[in-house]
Amino acid sequence: MSHFWRILHHTILLSLVIYDSHASFREGELYTKLLENYEPLERPVANSSEPVHVKMGLVLQQIVSVDEKNQVVDVNAWLKMTWHDYSLTWDPKEYEGVTDLRFKKSQLWTPDVLLYNSADPQFDSSYQSNVLVYPDGVVNWIPPGIFRISCRIAVAWFPFDLQECFMKFGSWTFDGSKLSLEVDENGFDLSSYTPNGEWELLRTQAIRNIQHYQCCPEPYYDIVFTFIIRRRVLYYAFNLVLPCILITVLTLTGFTLPPDAGEKMSL
Repeated sequence: MSHFWRILHHTILLSLVIYDSHASFREGELYTKLLENYEPLERPVANSSEPVHVKMGLVLQQIVSVDEKNQVVDVNAWLKMTWHDYSLTWDPKEYEGVTDLRFKKSQLWTPDVLLYNSADPQFDSSYQSNVLVYPDGVVNWIPPGIFRISCRIAVAWFPFDLQECFMKFGSWTFDGSKLSLEVDENGFDLSSYTPNGEWELLRTQAIRNIQHYQCCPEPYYDIVFTFIIRRRVLYYAFNLVLPCILITVLTLTGFTLPPDAGEKMSL
């Protein structure tokens, strides 16, 4: 009896191995089919006169630091870009139920979106993550990064100051007739935001702009993610403002005492 169960156990394991190998083969076959004759530099549109519509959003993770001296802000965020590639479609039923595929960025066409107001020495500081593709041709690309941005920081009202900074993204080579940037449904996403200990996030906004430059007659689209932050006063109140007030009060009190008073010497 034990010999029978041993044979049954090995048979089931062998069946699972064969099934996994077959599914893996079908997935590899699908990769080969989709990448055959695929040109990463060619825009994924059926009609070359139409633009690629790219929906874009920003998932803010954290405001890492604010450097008042150098006028830069470090932001931890994920970019979200979604578009449709008509040549990357398949029927999951024909490929063992494969419902998504991952490609290297270099294998597919991706929008050349850059941070215009980057203060990073490398300019593009995002991680070149894989691209996720679905059977209907929808492509998702979510590169994370620590973005260093230029921001005009005014400290005249320190420590009660408000600062308004923005991140401006746009295509570097495609005009609006070739690539249309649009704000996605979530826009400026704060669902994963971790508060900063020194700065409080007050408001955020995502706006799509149309720009015309002197060099070129065509319109260029960009998306600006704006955030307003306020310095947390409590820390500075106890460690800076309150001690200054006490020292000032003690100094003024000293002038009210007679010159030969012993209390004046103690002050």
